[in-house]
Amino acid sequence: MAAAAELHYVLGTVGNDVENFRKLVKPWEATTGNTVKLVPMPASTSDQFGQYRLWLAAGNKDIDLYQTDVIWAPQLAEQLVDLSEAAIDLVPQHLPAVIQSQTVNGKLVALPLFTDAPALYYRKDLLDKHGVAVPKTWEELTQTARKIQDAERADGKKDFWGFVWQGNAYEGLTCNALEWVKSFGGGQIVEPDGTISVNNEKAAAALDLAKSWIGTISPEGVLAYQEEEARGVWQTGNAVFMRNWPYAYSLGNSADSAVEGRFDVAPLPSGSENGSSAATLGGWNVGVSKYSEHREEAISLALFLAGPEVQKQRAILASSLPTIISLYDDPDIAAAQPIIPRWKEVLLNAVPRPSASAKVKYNELSSKFWSAVHETLSGNGSAAENLEVLELDLEDLKGGDW
Repeated sequence: MAAAAELHYVLGTVGNDVENFRKLVKPWEATTGNTVKLVPMPASTSDQFGQYRLWLAAGNKDIDLYQTDVIWAPQLAEQLVDLSEAAIDLVPQHLPAVIQSQTVNGKLVALPLFTDAPALYYRKDLLDKHGVAVPKTWEELTQTARKIQDAERADGKKDFWGFVWQGNAYEGLTCNALEWVKSFGGGQIVEPDGTISVNNEKAAAALDLAKSWIGTISPEGVLAYQEEEARGVWQTGNAVFMRNWPYAYSLGNSADSAVEGRFDVAPLPSGSENGSSAATLGGWNVGVSKYSEHREEAISLALFLAGPEVQKQRAILASSLPTIISLYDDPDIAAAQPIIPRWKEVLLNAVPRPSASAKVKYNELSSKFWSAVHETLSGNGSAAENLEVLELDLEDLKGGDW
């Protein structure tokens, strides 16, 4: 009998990720006799990606499996094992767009664990109390958030805010700002054909509106918020609206949450009367390092984690959105997390980041975009000026072609 292997699995963690991961891998450990050691990473996806690249570039043999963001496949493809053959029976069960996002030059470099698209979290009790509807546009959100914030502060809640989101200069700001720009009809930064489209009046109008939130309906500190900081304010009952991913739903309804049972979610607002909602497509996958000395065991674990049983468990435990289509009709998931069947509507409005267009240059593109947005939100230059400079920077980055 072969000696049992100890696999090292690396992932960025938010909320209860570590605890949930331990529960999810237990059956595989029991069946195979192998063990899995978790290597937790910072919550910032930009920091994770930087570390992953360093390890893989160095041919690190200590990490067997990497949990990867949906946008990283083109950049990490060369150092991950092709799972096409191993996953041949599993692939047809998954959302085709997600499989496609993890396929680079015909190689399936990572298997989907869950998909992700953010929604607008809102306090049902406060909307009822103040007699207002769920906002359909960003302009409505601005007005409604201000109205409720002012009324709640007048009632003595001095730390109460209208809207919290992710404004730090990192990948999360790219996600937020892409939603504003796309919902205003301002395009996707770079279009699928590679055209740089971000320097336009609609994109500038979207950023101008977001800038107006700073210090009015959103705290000045939102410019340093990532997912967990936004959730912290929201979950202590100090905001009426929050933009966040599905993981915050089950945590918001936990026993120690000040907003348990008091909130609901809706698709993110649209940009104007004629605009449409846009939610940045997220999601996480698992890739096997080609430097792993336990490749066979690592592939077995990847298949297990991407399979229907674990996707179902993850949905129930962490309100994570399955990529296996049949699970949206699973009665156990609907009973435990009634939100998941309803998130289908959010996913229909999902917009991919331009990682397929920019390929290996995506990370630099995103960094330039979130920096321009952060400068605008911070009051350093107007949206129009910053987008004009961004366009020139992106033209330089593109060179002859992406």
